[in-house]
Amino acid sequence: MANKFSYGTLAKGEFFTDRKSELLRMKQFLDSENHLVLISPRRYGKSSLVKKCVEEVGRPYIWLDLQYVVSVASFTTQLLKAILAQYPLERLRYELRHFRIMPTITLNPITNECQFGFQPSESADNTMLEDVMALLQKLSTPEKKLIIIFDEFQEVLKISKDLDKQLRSIIQLQSGLNYIFMGSQEGMMLEIFERKKSPFYHFGGLMRLSKIPYEDFFQFVFERLPETPNKEDITREILSFSSCHPYYTQQLAFEVSNQIEANAIQLDVVKHAIQAVLQAHDLNYERLWENFNNTDKSTLLQLSNRENPLNNRAVASSTAFSSLKRLVKSGVIIRTDEYMLEDPFFCEWLRMKQNPSRIY
Repeated sequence: MANKFSYGTLAKGEFFTDRKSELLRMKQFLDSENHLVLISPRRYGKSSLVKKCVEEVGRPYIWLDLQYVVSVASFTTQLLKAILAQYPLERLRYELRHFRIMPTITLNPITNECQFGFQPSESADNTMLEDVMALLQKLSTPEKKLIIIFDEFQEVLKISKDLDKQLRSIIQLQSGLNYIFMGSQEGMMLEIFERKKSPFYHFGGLMRLSKIPYEDFFQFVFERLPETPNKEDITREILSFSSCHPYYTQQLAFEVSNQIEANAIQLDVVKHAIQAVLQAHDLNYERLWENFNNTDKSTLLQLSNRENPLNNRAVASSTAFSSLKRLVKSGVIIRTDEYMLEDPFFCEWLRMKQNPSRIY
């Protein structure tokens, strides 16, 4: 039987889990003239949800991930490439003629792909940005309103000092299209959209994506696991370990399904599945661990043991708080009702390193 769990790629079709209320709310925003700000920790399924939403509404969309943008010129070039992926060059040819700075267009004869570029010139950055952003407005029609998705939008603060101001001044004059601003670093996203002095202050409706409710996820996992004794207990054990984290639940359920289908493990299948994942990622976790300073290592060890670093009297509260803030910003830990490691497998790896005889 084919494995019915998927992780590491966008969840589509039968692999997409619940999110009915979130999907409805997103569609309501896209049916209006408003923009949407979507915030959640990494691997909570933001991209899968947005992808499903825009495909169901049946409108053209442009997707740009700001993680891979390093300058205003890079932003402009990659945005133009994203536009080309949605619209044929023949349709863009007339609009490109009106650019104040003409892009260079190169055709790869092997892949038949077009590559865009601009001659590097810091003084021309604003002009290029304005022209490409204006192209979005021209491509949007009342029948096919364009949706622009900026993924990891908090990176706009790192790309250029005034890029947020430039984008805001352009977008505020546009009409007949929707923007979705996605971000995984809550503090930085709130700095952009909730701080009064920010150019994007209250620029869109704020929506936080939380974990999938336990009962909904239980039903999803239970229905897709292969038939086996104690199937309900296995499902509960999976969700207990993953704390209903969308990505890691699917990852563990995938490995458990493989164990069951192989009929290799009769008892403690979840424990053996966890061990298999830890063995596969041991070197990656080792490398990750080596990059932390001693203060952050201490914080992570305390969190892995379900201790609150802020209650540690041996460390100044300001030092502990700075460490937590740093680790949240890097995405290694998340904060919901409490601070916790984002990856439950890494958390278990730390416990095992502290106690080599430990078996989950």
